[in-house]
Amino acid sequence: MSKYWSPAINSLTPYVPGEQPKQSGLIKLNTNENPYPPSPHAIAALNDYPKERLKLYCDPEATLLKNALKDYFSLDYKNVFVGNGSDEVLALAFMAFFRQEHPILLPETTYSFYDVYCNLYDIAYTQLPLDQDFNIDLKAYEQPNGGIIFANPNAPTGRVLPLEQIEALLKVNTESLVIVDEAYIDFGGESAVELVRKYDNVLVIQTFSKSRSMAGLRVGYALGHEDLIDGLERVKNSFNSYPLDSLAIAGAVASIEDEAYFQATTQKIINSREWTTAQLEALDFNVIPSASNFVFASHQRIAGADLMTYLRGKNLLVRHFKKPGIENYLRISIGTDEEMTALVNALKDYPGITG
Repeated sequence: MSKYWSPAINSLTPYVPGEQPKQSGLIKLNTNENPYPPSPHAIAALNDYPKERLKLYCDPEATLLKNALKDYFSLDYKNVFVGNGSDEVLALAFMAFFRQEHPILLPETTYSFYDVYCNLYDIAYTQLPLDQDFNIDLKAYEQPNGGIIFANPNAPTGRVLPLEQIEALLKVNTESLVIVDEAYIDFGGESAVELVRKYDNVLVIQTFSKSRSMAGLRVGYALGHEDLIDGLERVKNSFNSYPLDSLAIAGAVASIEDEAYFQATTQKIINSREWTTAQLEALDFNVIPSASNFVFASHQRIAGADLMTYLRGKNLLVRHFKKPGIENYLRISIGTDEEMTALVNALKDYPGITG
């Protein structure tokens, strides 16, 4: 605490990212990064970028990337917004749309940046519990609100909502914005992008960090009605006119152009996820059905914190949350087949892991 801080900063609880270790030799299964490199096309675009142009400011509109995204999703240019990772896009969206008379609604167990943004921007919010199977119950969101946000698939559970349930909500929730955070949608489920063409109060946010292996370049985007995009642009241009650097734009455009690589690596992760789920269940874990690039699992007899500590000693990093209701669960990112085999073999050596 500093006497120079603004008063509101004293009460902020910042978001805590997963550990990014400095030492080598660790298997990182804790931050939902893609275990495979970016598309060779993207790597070539970065290598071939004319370095002398780095003395110039990047395109504030990221025109090439917006054009690539609008073609990829068969939308208009005016339906696309880009930002410095989906976290920044979310932050701008909270600022642009959620400072309303009524509280916004969000799941009680979800991406923990949502309530951080609410506290940062002084946005009133109500958290609604998941059902007993860790599903988001969208019927519970049919109440007065200043906006709705949820991740689909949800994090850290991995559960996915069918598109028809999201559309059913939009049909009755017509007076406020619904944000669908689709950071993991490429690993399972159906994107709500098609609803952008039918409803003016839905904003879909996606990222290049997960399925496109570009977490280090920080590229995110939103798709929605032109009025929503205009709102985001107004806030962006009041905050940072140049959110995406020239290398990030070049790499992202090249990644979109390599659909075959994108589909192949995504399918490899899905296959590894299903194998890992079966292996964990054989070791007496309860595994929540996942449509993401991670699994959310708890052991029937062993505390999650104990398992996390044990795995850390075996040079395997997984994520553990102390929040009531999920304190015995581990969120395990899906790595390569070799990394997942190492995880399973380490767990098999844990005393009493099976009954």
